[in-house]
Amino acid sequence: MAIEKVKEYFEKFGIRDRIREFDVSSATVDLAAEAVGVEGARICKTLSFKSQNGCILIQMAGDGRIDNRKFKDFFGVKAKMLTAEEVEFYTGHGIGGVCAFAIENPDVEVYCDISLQRFETVFPACGSSNSAIELTCEEIFRYSRAKSWIDVAKLPEQENHDGETR
Repeated sequence: MAIEKVKEYFEKFGIRDRIREFDVSSATVDLAAEAVGVEGARICKTLSFKSQNGCILIQMAGDGRIDNRKFKDFFGVKAKMLTAEEVEFYTGHGIGGVCAFAIENPDVEVYCDISLQRFETVFPACGSSNSAIELTCEEIFRYSRAKSWIDVAKLPEQENHDGETR
């Protein structure tokens, strides 16, 4: 199971015991927020996209959405999400538990979106659809081996009533 790989990975850093496993699903932002007991924005979702060389993982605040223009400007390609099979191939994690930890595939690049920096701590999944861990932004960046902080999200307060970015 992918959560076992994440547990082993976090053991190296001495934080395995910080993983929380729930009796209920945490497979979506709303379900994870309810299980953890925080607002949905503090859930760190990991989005997976095709890249020219493999896969791009972006860790983003739960209330964020990809801004297609920002994505294309930064990566030079249109944002195209992976299929469930591709996600599992590249990350080793299934949909609902995707995270950027314990990734062994060299064709995966991990980034953190600045939408996470609004919070002291956030809650990413740990490889299963009923797990999470509380991490600071510094920790999530370090433990996911992210390449950089990027700005490719649009947040609810950045949209007008027509759904257009301001």
